[in-house]
Amino acid sequence: MNADWKSFLQKCGVEFDGRDRVASFGNPERELRVALSGAVFADLSHQGLLAVRGKDAQEFLQGQFTNDLRNLGENTSQLNGYCSAKGRLLATFRVIPDGDGYLLRMPRSMIDAVRKRLQMFVLRSAVTLEDASERYVRVGLSGPDAAEELAGLVGQVPAAVDQITRPNGFTVTRIPGLHPRFEIYGVYEDMRRLWETLNVRAAPVGESAWGLLEIMAGIPVIQPETMDAFVPQMVNMQLIGAVSFKKGCYPGQEVVARMQYLGKLKRRMYLAKIRTAAAPDPGMDVFAATDSEQSAGKVLDARPHPDGGFMALVVIQIASQEAGEIRLGAADGPVLDFVDLPYPIPATE
Repeated sequence: MNADWKSFLQKCGVEFDGRDRVASFGNPERELRVALSGAVFADLSHQGLLAVRGKDAQEFLQGQFTNDLRNLGENTSQLNGYCSAKGRLLATFRVIPDGDGYLLRMPRSMIDAVRKRLQMFVLRSAVTLEDASERYVRVGLSGPDAAEELAGLVGQVPAAVDQITRPNGFTVTRIPGLHPRFEIYGVYEDMRRLWETLNVRAAPVGESAWGLLEIMAGIPVIQPETMDAFVPQMVNMQLIGAVSFKKGCYPGQEVVARMQYLGKLKRRMYLAKIRTAAAPDPGMDVFAATDSEQSAGKVLDARPHPDGGFMALVVIQIASQEAGEIRLGAADGPVLDFVDLPYPIPATE
């Protein structure tokens, strides 16, 4: 985290966790509740930025990622994925055009692994890879009137999800959410002033509250614990516009295409409420109540819910989910109560 920004947040009453992330502003349960219904803003330093720059940046990334970067304009962002040769996701991220290249927004814990792997394939391409997480301060804003509030503070804001505006030195990206939701990037002084103004218009919340909004939006986030575990279709990437089936080759493309056109999808990602006191970890197994031996799937991510328990995105065998109860950790563990995702699941999927 930027040292000046961390010092500023400390003066604002932030409580940090053991990983130097914003845990809360003193009342985590209230923050979770407000996040689901009201106007909230959050520090996004737990998200990192990998900058990919150079005259060959688009061509290079086009041959690496699941989505088609040729569809990106200066004012459009894109969800995307990076697969192994076996078609398993090594990372998921949002791609944001920036100058002579792109910013890849992903968990900070993923930056080094993705940078090192991409570096292996740069070869003679005119491309540089750099962790740019310290260069920009990043803040999220969500709420029923978030678009109007933000427009009054910085200027023009994106009207639709995935669009970008760049008013007065800020970069503003609209992202999916229960309410209008935005990521705002800028330099320290500008972001400090924005934070101070937001503080009288909305409630500051910790990383868990913002993560809950991400889960409720049905957006899969690959973390170190779930790397190389899922084909893109298993985490609904084809349903949220994060995979192109017309763009051509990239690592794992044949596996992903074969799953789409010739195979039968046997696992998919679900949204579920889990009544448990202990936080489910990414990669934790879930089981059918009738089978204590074989895992039926894995937790992708989970965050506390203000009414108790946790909301989770879980990748599960479709047949097991349709057949009966799914439980966390063991066949007699806490039951998963399934909730509709905010986007439709086609009957033919």
